[in-house]
Amino acid sequence: MRSKGLLVLLVLALLAGLAGCAGCSTYNTLVEADETVARAWADLQAQYQRRADLIPNLVRTVEASATFERETLEAVTNARARATAITLSVEDLSDPEKVRQFQEAQAQLSSALARLLAVAENYPQLQTTEAFRDLLAQLEGTENRITVARRDYNEAVRQYNIHVRRFPTMLVASLTGFRPKQPFEAAEGAQQAPQVQFDL
Repeated sequence: MRSKGLLVLLVLALLAGLAGCAGCSTYNTLVEADETVARAWADLQAQYQRRADLIPNLVRTVEASATFERETLEAVTNARARATAITLSVEDLSDPEKVRQFQEAQAQLSSALARLLAVAENYPQLQTTEAFRDLLAQLEGTENRITVARRDYNEAVRQYNIHVRRFPTMLVASLTGFRPKQPFEAAEGAQQAPQVQFDL
């Protein structure tokens, strides 16, 4: 009788040990996925910062080369200020409202830049300056890097959210505070790209 009780106790201890190992492994998987999201977010933030850093140079170049519409330049400057004022930490990525505000600020900046570039078409002397062409090339490259960084971020979030929502991982996630994160979504009207043409 005593050996039967010992066997049951041994089996229970073995099962508890296996559950503990599985829980640790699951937790480590969640940590790795969370760190991947954090890295992708940092990469995306770096590209947004690069774009924000290019804008003052673009505005100065435009001001120096053309009697430009003051309203357009102010719109770009104000949109840049709003976009750089809103910061998101990795922890904020689980808050849909904070992510939405950040996305809106970035979309407003993109829209203001598109207006600036569209108005720049009316100034042929501006388009011939080397500084303007260089800034346009840098801005175009940065916009492409932002697109790639958004895609990478969204993929990292997708993988993370799969881990957080999948059974039995969701049990460990809920016990340890891992919550789904918000992906970047296209801004309203983003399906129709603005037509910007430069005749350089």
